Amino acid sequence: MSEEIRKTDIPAADEGFDQAAMDEVMKKYDRESNTRVWEGWQKWAVYSVMAAFSLFVIYVTLFAAWLDLIRYPSFLGGVLLVGYLVFPVKKGVQRVNHIPWYDWLLMLLGAAAFFYVVANASDLTIRLGMSQIRSYEIVIGIVGIVAVLELCRRSVGIPILCVAGVFLIYALYYYAFTKGLGPGRAVRNVSVSLFYLVQGGGLLNTPVQVCSKFIIVFIIFGAFLERTGISQFFIDLANSLVGRFSGGPAKVAVISSALCGMVSGSSVGNTVTTGSVTIPMMKKTGYQGEFAGAVEAAASTGGQIMPPIMGAAAFLMAEYVGVPYASIIVRAILPAILYFTGIFIAVHLEAKKLGLKGIEREKLPILRRLLRRIYLLLPLVILVYLVSSGSNTMAFSAAIAILFAVSVANAHRDPILALIGIAALLGYLFLGLTGFVRLALLLVGIACGVLCMFKKEAVMSPGVFFDALANGAKSSVTVAAACAVAGIIGGCITITGLASQIIIAIVSLSHGSVFIALFFTMLCCIVLGMGVPTTANYCIMASTCAPILIQMGIPALAAHFFVFYFGIVADITPPVALAAYAGSAIAKAQPMKTAVNASKLAIGAFIVPYIFAMNPAMLLIDTTALQVVLVIVSSLVGIFGVAAALNGFLLGRIPAVLRVVLAAGGLLMMDPKPITDLIGIVLLAAVALWQYLGARRAGAAV
Repeated sequence: MSEEIRKTDIPAADEGFDQAAMDEVMKKYDRESNTRVWEGWQKWAVYSVMAAFSLFVIYVTLFAAWLDLIRYPSFLGGVLLVGYLVFPVKKGVQRVNHIPWYDWLLMLLGAAAFFYVVANASDLTIRLGMSQIRSYEIVIGIVGIVAVLELCRRSVGIPILCVAGVFLIYALYYYAFTKGLGPGRAVRNVSVSLFYLVQGGGLLNTPVQVCSKFIIVFIIFGAFLERTGISQFFIDLANSLVGRFSGGPAKVAVISSALCGMVSGSSVGNTVTTGSVTIPMMKKTGYQGEFAGAVEAAASTGGQIMPPIMGAAAFLMAEYVGVPYASIIVRAILPAILYFTGIFIAVHLEAKKLGLKGIEREKLPILRRLLRRIYLLLPLVILVYLVSSGSNTMAFSAAIAILFAVSVANAHRDPILALIGIAALLGYLFLGLTGFVRLALLLVGIACGVLCMFKKEAVMSPGVFFDALANGAKSSVTVAAACAVAGIIGGCITITGLASQIIIAIVSLSHGSVFIALFFTMLCCIVLGMGVPTTANYCIMASTCAPILIQMGIPALAAHFFVFYFGIVADITPPVALAAYAGSAIAKAQPMKTAVNASKLAIGAFIVPYIFAMNPAMLLIDTTALQVVLVIVSSLVGIFGVAAALNGFLLGRIPAVLRVVLAAGGLLMMDPKPITDLIGIVLLAAVALWQYLGARRAGAAV
């Protein structure tokens, strides 16, 4: 969603970081931003194709009852058409209104391969069951797979492609030599399994199915939500709440990035969006550039784990694990609180250590005036309620939320018309009416939203509406391509039976230790998650790493949360810490030092997943109310200890030995067991007492 994010109304120029500079940072660190340049009628033609794809996805999701071999190949065919119109063969290609002949060829052949399946779906369904795929259909399958892999390279990057390549080579080797079928039969079996089969792994399997049904509609909703001005509202709200306190700009960065990041789906995009405002403010307050960039990167990355949206991964996880959406967001609350509490404590201690002040009160937004714009949250509230209640499908909920976003965006231009539209939509949802009356309410809601768009100076004008549809399609390409490749990886693992061998290998390397097995899985997640957007990231982790942990006895929900967290923190983990590098570019600081600082600030994301994987009480699994309270209290105290140890300051500077003691005590407190809590609180209390007595002695000496 990087395009719509960086077009929000941000006063970046006032802070010395203008829109052109933001775009340069995005192009450098966000692969989604390295797109073709279209101008004139060609731009409108390309954007029309993209907008049409968004409308097609919404229509199919809400109304079509197609065969799987029609629905999913048509979706991927559309993705290829949009993808090759958007992404050039390499970064830095800026020739205006130009696509080379080989891109046209690859785009058309790749899309044609999937549309061939659509046109012959009924016949293929019969012949697949009889293993009667023709030789030229094998070639068609290979062309489709190659086209998807190349699009993924352009839009996502090399790391995931390398992983997919390794698994493809293994699958071919497995059939050719282990099974003794020879190279020709091996290619045939692999291409059929990966291109044509809907079940059992491959391009048309679970990741793409979930992507086409749910994720894309939520991405389009995110494009519309951003255009309501909600990002600026979040930034202003954070300034109003905490800007005046010690080190206020850093605290503003933590809160605003948490709020903006949960709907953005891009750690880099969120870093640049809110960081263009907060990082210069932090530097002016007195924070070092490396620390300021790290705060923004860590908080923006953490926005992806922030309920209720979690960059759309919450909806995806509900589908993968098979539990209600409401259950996912409830269980995500405590880990997210621990993550942001750790960052908040770190920036507070840093401010105290440096003696930094807050922002002057007269320069801050007035809270009561901000509350007049609280209606901007209505589309988000409606979406969460509809999905949580289970009364409507997730796709329908997102589509209705888009209608609310259109009316809400223009409410300040014509409050009465917008209010009528919103009231009609609420009546459509909640009055329990049926038939013509209910349909009439929906039509009134849509009509009012459309009329609001034609008001003078409307925020959501027809042009902005069209742009939101187009950019929703653009943002979906990266996710869809990564989901398709995740399906290839999952398919190779399934058809070769490699999953059991991987589990055996991990168990052997870990010598039966769950902790070591989790450590190896963590490394895999960080490598696979490098530079991949949130939703695509989770698709990859859920297809490759989560099943391994589940087979080793980790509860399914804990396993999915574990791999999701470590896939996300890849954006701030050296050496490929794209969010941290984007933050360092804005802060004009050293990239690697910024990444190291960001990893320290986000220490909760590296610790908490181990706790809930080994003791799922932190995710509120198989626990009681008393245990929940104890887990919350002990974990918050523990994260405070770890943050203070890493910062090296409490009531004063902490000696190295006591920092080790403080860190040990904090880690013990986050392990939800009575004995570890007792030892941890003793260690933390001892260090705190030492600091208190030292501060008193220093005061007496003065």
